[in-house]
Amino acid sequence: MMKDRLSDLVKILTIVLFVTTSITSFSQEIPTDAAAISAGEALFNGNCKSCHRVKQKLVGPALAGVEGRAPSIAWILEWVKNPAKKIASGDEYANKIYNEYNKSQMTAFTSYTDAQILSILAYVKAEASKIDLPPPPPPGGDVAGGGGSGVPSSYMNTILGGMILILVLMLIILGLIVNALKRFLNQKELTAEDAEVVNSPYTFSSITRSTGFIFLVTFLVVSIGFKTVIDGLYSIGVQQDYQPKQPIAFSHKLHAGSYEIDCKYCHTGVMKGKQANIPSPNICMNCHTQIKQESPEIQKIYSAIGYDPKTASYTGKQKPIEWVRIHNLPDLAYFNHAQHVNVGGIECQTCHGPIQEMEVVKQYSLLTMGWCIDCHRKTDVNTKDNAYYDKLNELHLFAKKSKMKVEDIGGLECAKCHY
Repeated sequence: MMKDRLSDLVKILTIVLFVTTSITSFSQEIPTDAAAISAGEALFNGNCKSCHRVKQKLVGPALAGVEGRAPSIAWILEWVKNPAKKIASGDEYANKIYNEYNKSQMTAFTSYTDAQILSILAYVKAEASKIDLPPPPPPGGDVAGGGGSGVPSSYMNTILGGMILILVLMLIILGLIVNALKRFLNQKELTAEDAEVVNSPYTFSSITRSTGFIFLVTFLVVSIGFKTVIDGLYSIGVQQDYQPKQPIAFSHKLHAGSYEIDCKYCHTGVMKGKQANIPSPNICMNCHTQIKQESPEIQKIYSAIGYDPKTASYTGKQKPIEWVRIHNLPDLAYFNHAQHVNVGGIECQTCHGPIQEMEVVKQYSLLTMGWCIDCHRKTDVNTKDNAYYDKLNELHLFAKKSKMKVEDIGGLECAKCHY
């Protein structure tokens, strides 16, 4: 009897072990659905792209085919969550990667779930299967930028230029009329006194003393002065093209351009808070504990955080990096990055311009109230797959026969930005 019970228990345990193993194996399969690939793309761009490419080596290895090179999917899950632990355990493949890439240790993503890591692998696998096409030819014309001078200044330049052109034409016409009159009068019999007046030569003194010349000079001085005053009034509080020198020469052209590091990787607050945040030095250290240690600019980071690259240890002596603020809205204006980036889906370049092309960052846009209002009037509200907007969108289309803009959902209300 006891023997039968033990036999039944062994069978049950075997079945449980088989089912558990099957479930684990199934859960560790790389998904192929579009939702998982899309989620993996977002995670890859936000966290992995700073060091990895799908088909090219960068700081770390190319990820195409990683599911075949690594010992197993389970190994990849453990590695991503805690690479240091895998290396310390003496794992052969982990130490091979570690030594191959100059002992540059990968960042641990302890908060990632298995599903998130598998979605990244799904995206990598999908991208690896795509055929690389030649890049499209550059567009024929220049793309209009979001920068430029203010509207009032451009209008004033046009008006002033037009009025000067009119004055020049009037002077030419008057000169032609005077010459015609001279020829006509010279054909008449004139007294000696009248002939002297008609044929008197133009001198510098006579021109500068003439009423017309005095009027012209006065008009130009007053016009230029008026334009200067108007431009000055409109430029109060506007720092467009402000490009200060920073204490550390950080190149966005290199990091965001050449290496395609996602803005959100460094500016961590942009998705969840009002401020985008100035990146803390520990983000720099994710790469620069191993990369470009000899660079004088990287040495400034080490000095600020008290890091000794020779011993790979921290001294405890720290001092803040005194970055110079570039974009600075007045205190009376409220702006929330998360509302625009996370909810509105606005790209960083919409406001900050081609940041990936800037060696030294500057304020690209006006960032004035009129500039913001103009954007709210032109930007469509993305109502797709959002039931909250279904009825409102239906009523809006019925009333206006056009897409719903930000201004239609309160984007021009004073209290939205001034509180």
